Order: sequence, then C-alpha cells, then structure tokens
Amino acid sequence: MSNTPAPVDESVERDRQMLIDAEQKGFLGKLGTYTRLSGPGWLQSAITLGGGSLSGALFLGVLGGTSMLWLQLVAIIMGVVMLSAISYVTLSTEQRPFQLINQHVNPVLGWGWLIATCLANILWCMPQFSLCYEALEQNLASGLVGSSQNAKLAVSAIILTITSIVLSFNLKGGATAKVFDLFLKALIGAIVLCFFGVVIYLSRQGLLDWSAIFAGFIPDFSQWREATGDLRPLLADLPAEAKEFWGTRLAREQRAVMIGAAATAVGINMTFLLPYSMLQRGWGKSFRGLARFDLSTGMAIPYVLVTACVVIASAHAFHGQADEELLSSDPQVVQTSELFAQAQTNLIARVRPELAGKKLDELDEPDQQEVLKEIATLPEAEKRIAASFDKRNAFKLSKALAPLLGEKNANLVFGLGIFGMGFSTIIILMMINGFVFCEAFNKPRNGSVMVIGCLVAGVAGAAWPYVWEGPSKLWLAILVSSFGMMLLPIAYVTFFMLMNSKDVLGDDRPRGFWRWVWNLMMGASVIGALVAAATAIYDKITDHSSPKTELAGKLVLALLIGYLVAAAIGFWAKSKRTAAEH
Repeated sequence: MSNTPAPVDESVERDRQMLIDAEQKGFLGKLGTYTRLSGPGWLQSAITLGGGSLSGALFLGVLGGTSMLWLQLVAIIMGVVMLSAISYVTLSTEQRPFQLINQHVNPVLGWGWLIATCLANILWCMPQFSLCYEALEQNLASGLVGSSQNAKLAVSAIILTITSIVLSFNLKGGATAKVFDLFLKALIGAIVLCFFGVVIYLSRQGLLDWSAIFAGFIPDFSQWREATGDLRPLLADLPAEAKEFWGTRLAREQRAVMIGAAATAVGINMTFLLPYSMLQRGWGKSFRGLARFDLSTGMAIPYVLVTACVVIASAHAFHGQADEELLSSDPQVVQTSELFAQAQTNLIARVRPELAGKKLDELDEPDQQEVLKEIATLPEAEKRIAASFDKRNAFKLSKALAPLLGEKNANLVFGLGIFGMGFSTIIILMMINGFVFCEAFNKPRNGSVMVIGCLVAGVAGAAWPYVWEGPSKLWLAILVSSFGMMLLPIAYVTFFMLMNSKDVLGDDRPRGFWRWVWNLMMGASVIGALVAAATAIYDKITDHSSPKTELAGKLVLALLIGYLVAAAIGFWAKSKRTAAEH
C-alpha cells in the first residue's frame, strides 16, 4: 500500500474550495464554513466522552469537590495542543503517521504505539457496553432488561449490531459520512444538555457555591500530595496517627484519580484516531486551520462542559458526605451502610494495621465483631474521609433532576445521556481498531481488514459479562492502562520530534516565533504526560496494600524496562543504518 492517500472524491474538492472561499468572507463567514465542515474533532469528543471520563469526573467530585475542576481543563488544553501538532504533521505530509514514525524515528515506537492502541480499544470497549446496559437497566428500560448473564449478552449483541450499522455509514464516505457526523453532533449535544440540566437545577435551587466553583478552575498543584476540598479541614483536626494514616491514603488516591481523569481527556488511542480519520476524509494541507478549530469546538468545549457539570453535581451529592448507617456508633448498623463495602478495607487497616488489605468476611467471627466495634467508635471525621474512597454510582446523580422533571423523566433524560456516552464511544473504538488493523497488515482502509478490525474490538466489548465482571478485570485494567499511560508520553515525544523534523515537514516545519510557540506548548504537554506516567508507575510499584497489587506493580515495572530496552535497541539500529547510508 502506498504511503500517499487514495484519490479524493469530488466532495473533498468541494470542501477545499469552500475553505478557500471562506477566507474572503470575514470572521462570521469563516466560522460558519468551519462549523459546517467539522468532523474529526467530534469523533474525538465521542470517544473522550465515555465511561472513563464519566467515572473520572464523578470520582474527582467525590474526592475533591469542586476544588479539582482545573485538572480536566488543563488536561484537555494539553491534549488539544498535542493533537493539533499531530494533525499538522499529518495534513502537511498527507502521509500515514505509523509509516512516518517507523521510517524517521524508531519502529519500536511505531509498533508500540499501534499495539497499545489496539489493546486499549479492546479493553475499554468492555466498560462502554457495561455502561449502556446499566443505563437501560436502571434508567431507560427498568424491569424490561434482565440481569442474568444471557440477558446482558443479548442486550450487548443488539447494541453491537446497531453500532456496526451506524459505523458503516461513516466508512462508506460521501453523504453517509455526513449523516454520521450529524448523528454524532446530535448525540454529543444531547449528552451536554443532560448534564447541564443537573447543574442548572442545582443552581436555581441555590445549592451551589459559584465562587468556590470558579475558584476550582485555578490550578492547585498541592493536591498532588495533600488532601483537598472539605476533606482538608476534616484531616487537619485529627490526631497525628490518624492524620498520617488518612493523609497518605488520600494523597495516593488523589494522584491516581487525577492521572486517571487526565488520561481520559486524551488517551493513546485518540492520538491514533485523529490522523487516520482525517486521511480517511481526504483532508490535506488546506484543512489545517479547520483541524485546529474542529479540535477546539468539537472536542474541547463539550468535554469541559460535560466533565465540569459531572464534577459539580457529584461534589454536591457526595463530597465529604456519609450515610447515617456508616456514621452510627452501633457496630451492627455500620456494616449495613451501602458505603461500607468499599470503605471497609481502609477502616479495617485503620483500627488493625496487621489486617491491612483484608475484608470483613475474610476474618474469623470473633475478629469480625471486635473490628466492627473499633470501627464504630471511630470519630465522624474519619468515617467521612473513608466514605470518600467509595466510587459512587453515577446513576444516583439522576435524582438531582427528579424535583424538576419528575422521577420518571429524570431517569429517562439522564439515562439517555449515559447511554449516549457509552454508545458513541463504542462506535469510535471500533473505528480506531479498524484503522489499527489496516496499518498492521498494510491494507487499504476500505476493505475487509478494516471491517475485521472494527469487529474484533466490538465483539470483545460485547463479551464483557465474561471478562469485565470477573476477577480478570483488575489485571486487565492495571496492565493495559499502565501500558497505555507509558506509551502516551512516548507518542507525545515522537510527534514532538516529527514536528521539528526538517526531513519530514520540509518547508512546512514551523519557523521563527511560531516554532518557539509550538515547542513551548508541546514541551509543557510532554512534561505533564511524563510526570503523570512516572507517578502512575511509581504508585503501582510502591503499592503494597495487597499481594495482587504488589505483583501487578512488578509486572508494570518489568513491562516498562523491557519496552525501554527495545526502544533503545531501535534507536541504535536506526543510527547504524543511517551511518551506513551516508
């Protein structure tokens, strides 16, 4: 397969002429044309607004309240900078990035980028099917959808069929691709409106502190190592021993959720999707301005609006709060709390350090009663902090709309938003995997290999009841997400090198003032990704809370060392080959 893209159709030439004409129409005319022609940015939005961003934003609100709103704003800005650089390289060269990386940088980086993307697509398709099923079961079709494994598989098969049909519209190109774009824009608009409705209602009821919300958009890097929000004063009033215990755990948990939330803004597979979705549409040099506009409006704005609304709503509903059962001084009442299931390991470790990592049902009966008595006597502040480690159910947020819309309509509106997040993400993950297979086997993007790649991710995702609910979930999530996190800064560094390569870009390489601007912005994004990846790996390696997490940390370290060695060999081999050619 040639490195040059396939001949473009008349619609691409028409779009190119529209962009040229728009330059003469002034700001409003240009804005209208850009809005009409936008597309790949909305694909990015469809994947970033999925189960990962929902759970990340939800837990940010639970753990840090509105004080951590800045994180996702900064993460998406850094992501847009790097995706803009990726789009610039792709549209300037009109060549496939996988081939560029293998030829001009290092094939180990190219293949690592491709493999990590494929693994991420397959793994993260599973929770999207799970999210869609839960939206149907809890909100949209309560009582009609069964809870057995067969029922879950049947629902997932139907979802897979529908997503495959919708995806085929985009793969055909032309008018059907336009329909696909409109569908995605409408779906993402509905998602934004659903979560916006929660915040509007809370605001009209006077339940939100907008000064604190706006203050939350100001970066606070102390959150990397210290408790924040309403938990900070709770922690400050505790005795030294309790402060040390909870402070260490909160700092670790905050770093994990900050890294996780930032990773959902731009994942490794998104860096693969963007260039290939643009090449699929026949975009070239004249589309570079449109690409930057598309990323800013189609991806960044919806992401910031949705995640901010989820953080605000979850902070109001859950931050620093615990139910009456957990706060009770009666040992038997404490264990009836719905928060106890996830809070128990921390609470048990707090009263009995020698039992760290244990759950109540793993203890002998006498020990269970003694431990419960000691937990029940803990002060309220410690129980509220323990409750903050509970990853609350996102569907509980729909209750915030109940007084405004009625419980039935609130479930419907919120359920549609949740279902839309999962459904749109499934479509895009399947599409990315099709692109991955085409690159891996060097085949055209309009053939059977593309279809097979799409179905591999889709079928694996639809099989989530076998995998995602079982004991393998933890291992898959830790290993693949860690590999993806390691590869993200490597992908960033790779495109940083391509952006500065005279051999790759030629006269299109940025010069003078704009080269400094590009390098400063990309450099900040690269450093941020490196810090996040290094911290994520370090926390996994040093987490000795249980034998499983300790072993997973060692596997992550071995994986990192192995990949770095392979990359070093790749650079050495390339330098020898270059020297031999000269």
